Amino acid sequence: MGFQLCGLRYGLAMTDAIPVQSAASISTARDYFQLLKPRVMLLVVFTGLCGLLLAPVPMHPFLAAIAVLCIALSAGGAGAINMWLERDKDALMNRTRMRPLPSGRVTADDALALGVFCVAASTGLMAIAVNGLSAVLLLLAALFYIFIYTIWLKPRTVQNIVIGGAAGAFPPMIGWAAATNDITLAPVILFLIIFMWTPPHFWALSLYAREDYARAGFPMLPVVAGEEETKIQILVYTLLLFPITLLPTFLGTAGMIYFWSAVALGGLFILSALRVMRDTANENSYKTARQMFGYSIFYLFMIFLIMVIDKS
Repeated sequence: MGFQLCGLRYGLAMTDAIPVQSAASISTARDYFQLLKPRVMLLVVFTGLCGLLLAPVPMHPFLAAIAVLCIALSAGGAGAINMWLERDKDALMNRTRMRPLPSGRVTADDALALGVFCVAASTGLMAIAVNGLSAVLLLLAALFYIFIYTIWLKPRTVQNIVIGGAAGAFPPMIGWAAATNDITLAPVILFLIIFMWTPPHFWALSLYAREDYARAGFPMLPVVAGEEETKIQILVYTLLLFPITLLPTFLGTAGMIYFWSAVALGGLFILSALRVMRDTANENSYKTARQMFGYSIFYLFMIFLIMVIDKS
């Protein structure tokens, strides 16, 4: 969720790949944890928790903890299945070739089993302990990430991250549904904030990882349409995102502290996009793209954190 195709066949083609070893003999708990994409999981859990806290119905702390655990497990399971599906592609990219599967530290079967177990267990636990609506949304987000984004969109269309970004936008809706057993316009706006944030966030990454994606054959926007078009699209989406982030104030989800914070944070996000667009030299462009990518993560954290603080 918020969420991203056996063995070492591709890894052996690389000049500095790890020699073939028995994955069972070198696997560690850290390797299995990396399969869950913990950095992505952190953002998913955080936005899911914010959705829960922003809901108008208070939730028992024990049930809230179960809901957050389920969101984490489902996101991690979907991430593990994503790594299983893309293990051969990962072996071709510098930034992913040392992941547990392409490096041979974990077997493909183990990774798939872990992913399926996490998705199934989290869905079942959410349905039993919390409510059916949140369980359905949880499963839908995982399936969307696995089948719609990873299998269908990512290897086939330049619009992969635009449509596929919906998978990572589900967590605040899931948290809201866990607390209320209902979906209203407010959690849909939270969904839209993440949905519109995802393209500029990911395209900033793909600008400086363009060669990796080209090597793996992924039709990312900079690979297919070029860097200049990517920069234009980054700016367009940051501009479209700006007014959407102000809507929680008008819906009563947050107050004026959030409103002016969103104005300031959004202005800086637009400024980051303008800096990326202005830099034409590849070296400078990649530097500003990295900076924008880093800021985009900070931006989303602060948007949701301040929204929760303002509500409380």
